[in-house]
Amino acid sequence: MSAKDNQPDWDKIAEKFDIWLPQIAPVGEALLEVLNAQPGDHIIDLGSGTGEPALTLARRIHGHIRITGIDAAEGMVRVAQNKVANERLSGISFKTMPAENMDFDDNSFDRALCRFGVMLFADPLQGLKEMRRVLKPGGRFALAVWSTAETMRTLCWSYEVFKHRLEEDYHPPLAKVTSLGAPGMMEDLMREAGFTRFTIEPRTFHYQFESFDAYWDAVEASDILKMQYDALPENQRGSIRDEVGRFARDFIHDGSLVIPHEYLLVAGNK
Repeated sequence: MSAKDNQPDWDKIAEKFDIWLPQIAPVGEALLEVLNAQPGDHIIDLGSGTGEPALTLARRIHGHIRITGIDAAEGMVRVAQNKVANERLSGISFKTMPAENMDFDDNSFDRALCRFGVMLFADPLQGLKEMRRVLKPGGRFALAVWSTAETMRTLCWSYEVFKHRLEEDYHPPLAKVTSLGAPGMMEDLMREAGFTRFTIEPRTFHYQFESFDAYWDAVEASDILKMQYDALPENQRGSIRDEVGRFARDFIHDGSLVIPHEYLLVAGNK
């Protein structure tokens, strides 16, 4: 995890990140719908992590589309590229590359995609400028960023239970993850990056688990809060679970845990 913004060490948790893919899959589906990729397109997926939603798109238009996925975390790229090899997919590859400094020519791509990546860039504005640079004139893009802190409930819960127990350097990265969710923030950033034709729409989707226990198993198995746990006295770990459980009670229906989350869907053309 970076001391600067408290993010997890994405390189180290790459092998475990896929635990969360079923939960955020609806966001990928929404992005692909508005991206409207066509056979013959060359697409870039920025901050693609372990490969989604680029891999889903490659499977659907297999052999008739070119997709390049990039991520700054080498571990994430390794996991994504292994999936390509295991599934013998053609027309898709992943590279370790920061979005802020892409090694592509101007006007290289027909479409650009980014799910929950922009707000995690070291420099979101520069990343968006680079995305605009590599898009062809008229090229379409679809992005998703988390909305406000209170609507990113699961991370908000974790922040609340850790903030009084740990020094600020070890707080969960709520501020960074929701840094582009405030009203007007994303619009201003897009315009500063040079985009003039775009829409921003709030969307809601739900994390769904069979029970709170299943949710907490995912939290612990994914190491998403490893830094916080490692900094916490071991005898306090049970208290963390219990306190998060109290936040979750209002979202348990017939035994199942259904947690609404809000994001902003940004789509348009260069």
